[in-house]
Amino acid sequence: MDVEHDVVLNILEVLEENGRASVEEISDLVGKSPEVVRDIMEELENTRTIRKYKASIDWNKVDSYVYAIIELKVLLERERGYDEIAKRLSRFSEVVSVRLISGDHDISLTIRGKSMKDVAFFVADKIAPLPEITATSTHFVLKTYKEDGVYMEGETQDHRLNISL
Repeated sequence: MDVEHDVVLNILEVLEENGRASVEEISDLVGKSPEVVRDIMEELENTRTIRKYKASIDWNKVDSYVYAIIELKVLLERERGYDEIAKRLSRFSEVVSVRLISGDHDISLTIRGKSMKDVAFFVADKIAPLPEITATSTHFVLKTYKEDGVYMEGETQDHRLNISL
């Protein structure tokens, strides 16, 4: 990509803040022509830098799902590394995210279920029995205050300086 790195970062920041921003709106904000912005966005989509455009939903208001963060300790075998285990875990429809983490555990999962009981059974029946998993620690999400940069309660503003890199 011939375009300055800063322009690409600015486009990504605009899209992260508002995935529905039009090419023209982004063009005005980053100071490049709509054609340049469209080409950059197409390249970012083709290289899978932009993976998905999505809505940020306050599930607390719908009261239909329970979320849990599951920390896993993993015993690696010669043939299997973290990447392969992460791919296997990500295939479960209940799994929202899979992350390799540092600290006492190796992998963090975010799980979505219809009830705490459903999540608990999912962990007990699908995750814990996997031969690579040596321990699990389940933390139920009681309330979400901020998700994907969006405050879920009221119009709380972050008064720190917004510095663009």
